Amino acid sequence: MAEERRDPRDVRGVGAEEADAWRELVDTARRTVSDGLVVGTSGNVSVRVADTVLVTPSGVPYDRLTPDDVTGVDLDGRQVLGSLVPTSELPMHLAVYRSTDARAVVHTHAVHATAVSTLVPELPAIHYMTGALGGAVRVAPYATYGTDELAENMLHALADRSACLLQNHGTIAYGTTLAQAYDRTAQLEWMCHLWLTARALPGLTPTLLTEEQVAEAGERLRGYGQRP
Repeated sequence: MAEERRDPRDVRGVGAEEADAWRELVDTARRTVSDGLVVGTSGNVSVRVADTVLVTPSGVPYDRLTPDDVTGVDLDGRQVLGSLVPTSELPMHLAVYRSTDARAVVHTHAVHATAVSTLVPELPAIHYMTGALGGAVRVAPYATYGTDELAENMLHALADRSACLLQNHGTIAYGTTLAQAYDRTAQLEWMCHLWLTARALPGLTPTLLTEEQVAEAGERLRGYGQRP
């Protein structure tokens, strides 16, 4: 007897882990708006549960999302949960999951980070928290949103990094949890704001850290915080 295939539009079969992850995803997406990292639905958030990627849907305001709006795809992009169309930036999210140990991805159009992406090929090492992202934050060359070309450019910029800027577009960061991916996103926006502020003073040039200083800070930051 052939195995019955479940209709992905039927969310009654969503497991507890997926339901919990969806709630956290929606909370994180709403936080990107309340913290000023996106306007409207201009960013997107995803989290991986086993081989399913839960992702914000395309063009739906985050404050309207409910538990029944859970949207999920497999690692090949085939929809396996929900009926809402996934974000148009799905190729970027899937590329991160296929190429890294990421369990969560946050993409924003944060204003200071996007401004920096139009000025330089990488964010100057203005602060030691650069080390927390793996080193100098690169800018991925511009490509049309939602395309495989943009996803490929992003992967090159992310090599040995956990975040990058997207030229004339925004930011992308990943982590082992949604909280970590969000914190890295917020930290990147703060550093971009810091650099823009420092370089705006007439007649003065910001002091930057060397690669060695950034690397040393990165090593120390790996042991930062409480241990289990």
